[in-house]
Amino acid sequence: MSVVHREPLTAPHRTRNDAVLALGVAVLAAAIALMGGGGISPGHLSWKLLLAGCVPLVWRRHRPLVALLGVVICMAPYYAFDYNPAPPVPAVVLALYTVAATGAVRRTLLTGVAVLGSTVISNGITDQDGALESLEISGWIITVLVAGIAVRYYRLYVASLVERAERAERTREEEARRRVAEERLRIARDLHDLLAHSITLIGVQTSVAAHVLTADPERLDRKAVAQALDDIAGTCRTARGELRTTLEVLRADDTAVEVGGGAGTLSASVSGAGDLREPLPGIDGLAGLAESGRVAGAKVELSVRADGIPPSVGAAAYRIVQEALTNAVRHGGREDLTVRVELWTADGALRVRVRDDGTGGGGGPGGEVAPPGGTPGFGLVGMRERARSVGGTLAAGPGPAQGFEVTAVLPLSQEDEVR
Repeated sequence: MSVVHREPLTAPHRTRNDAVLALGVAVLAAAIALMGGGGISPGHLSWKLLLAGCVPLVWRRHRPLVALLGVVICMAPYYAFDYNPAPPVPAVVLALYTVAATGAVRRTLLTGVAVLGSTVISNGITDQDGALESLEISGWIITVLVAGIAVRYYRLYVASLVERAERAERTREEEARRRVAEERLRIARDLHDLLAHSITLIGVQTSVAAHVLTADPERLDRKAVAQALDDIAGTCRTARGELRTTLEVLRADDTAVEVGGGAGTLSASVSGAGDLREPLPGIDGLAGLAESGRVAGAKVELSVRADGIPPSVGAAAYRIVQEALTNAVRHGGREDLTVRVELWTADGALRVRVRDDGTGGGGGPGGEVAPPGGTPGFGLVGMRERARSVGGTLAAGPGPAQGFEVTAVLPLSQEDEVR
């Protein structure tokens, strides 16, 4: 079956295999000739013509029409001398089959008409009473050509199935790679949101403790120092819990996605990880974010006028506010920093606005304003990705008077979400 399925024009070692096949056809023709039959007994000329007619078969798949023409040129004189008609049949049949199995139907039909026409004409000239014999010969020629056409279409059908299977496999691999990339991006966003917020709070709280220790050593406020250290410990515990949840997602391997290929296998836990994750944060957790901002030394004013927010939209709003508060505390540049956080619903969307009155900017690549003397990060990029994940938009830039402002529009309709 593998030989039948193989495309003859591109098969490996086809010249060598055809040479062996031509030799086998020559042996078969010689055996048929030695067995005897109708017509004149074989002589030197008949043997030469018979064996010479098998030689073009060596190149039957390189030049099918040329091979058929060579066989016909050698076998036509053989039949003209009225030798035994059976020995040349294997070579002629093989040449005709090759033309039909390797070429277009139009070429096969034209070849069949030419062969049948010449056969009928030659029989009509040499044997005018052999009409029935001409009909039998024509039937065999047509049968061989139809068989070759059928095999050709079968090979095309098998090739289309193989191509379709390969295309489906490529699609599956591309889908797996896309899911792996999306999962990596999600993990990167979660780690950034978690670590950036927690580390910023720890840095601010440590600065408060250091200030209390060095401001007036003789009148050390032990209660203030203890409170600052307590806040640092609480922030560390919270960050450790969230980080543990994220690492559990990374370690999940019960439903891993595998992308095979070449040098190795790329794996990532895409589905099934949701069972290990804590419930998505939502707008109910904004009060805790505001309190953490106040602990960091900023005056946070929170206003929420929204109900019935879908979990995915609420989670995106939570992360956007978290990153905006983190940037404000980190880059605000003022001790009496005020941050106003507002959320409300209008026109079928959740509106988010975070505005501070500081002197810093937002950090991030892609044209965002970097903090003075700082290195651009991925905060604004992550916020925009959060907004796009639910079909929303986000804008960030200097406020109307001073400070920095982040605004987001998050559609509430689940059909608008981008998955």
